[in-house]
Amino acid sequence: MRLLNTITRELEEFYHDIPEYAILSHTWDEKELLFDDLKHSNPKGLPGFEKVDRCCKLAAGRGFEYVWIDTCCIDKNSSAELQEAINSMYRWYKNAEVCFAYLSDVPSSTNPARTGFATSLWFTRGWTLQELIAPRIVEFYGRNEDGEWGEIGTKSSLRDVVAEITGVPIAVLKTGSLANLSVATRMSWASRRQTKREEDRAYSLMGIFDVHMTMVYGEGKRAFGRLQEEIMKVSNDHSLFAWSSPKRHIRHWTGQGLLADSPADFFHSGQYHCSEHSEGAAAYQITNVGLRVQFPLVP
Repeated sequence: MRLLNTITRELEEFYHDIPEYAILSHTWDEKELLFDDLKHSNPKGLPGFEKVDRCCKLAAGRGFEYVWIDTCCIDKNSSAELQEAINSMYRWYKNAEVCFAYLSDVPSSTNPARTGFATSLWFTRGWTLQELIAPRIVEFYGRNEDGEWGEIGTKSSLRDVVAEITGVPIAVLKTGSLANLSVATRMSWASRRQTKREEDRAYSLMGIFDVHMTMVYGEGKRAFGRLQEEIMKVSNDHSLFAWSSPKRHIRHWTGQGLLADSPADFFHSGQYHCSEHSEGAAAYQITNVGLRVQFPLVP
């Protein structure tokens, strides 16, 4: 794991005995400070440095020598490193001592119960779902008139508001446990979220379902199909098939099969619960002609 030293602003690599660290959750701006930029003779003059600098100052002020920031702690020129990082990201957020969620479009003076907080872009992005759920402690920060970061509240103090905005139950925000939540319910949380690349709508959910995938940028919606196939390998939860597509309203719908095209198909599936019938259900089988599954007939 590569971490940024909050004092020296230099990257350091750790393979064992990872030190305590803070972690940043944010939405990407047009210009961010990247891995290669830190090698620059004067990174302070580069776009994106201010966000990294303020995050480091915040972490250092809290006693953390290290912080993890996705923009500059991953060498995205290395496909192998990017693959490892994305498959590890949920764990990295979960293991962080604290997560600073920076909402760049929200003034720090905002009343969280009002629309400024609820309409932040942060709540609409695919990647920030796991960044909300995985960490034990999440602190929300906005920007004041001087450009300084100011705390808006925490995941704990704003549970009711955050639950209403995201659809994530208060119990999950308290504990981070997803064990008793159906596949459909978890998918529904992502149904209104967007990612810049279509494939990331699937890749950003790997941690939520505790599965791992090889990333293939360019495969389009096939990535979400593969995500569902990976979920079937570890779960017999039939709610995976409890989705509805706008295509069903088309007069001559050509058929889509049992798997959804995207998380958006689960928009109305948030109330499904795991059934006791799923526990002893026969294993799914993916064959050369399609998916074979047995459903119980419940009177």
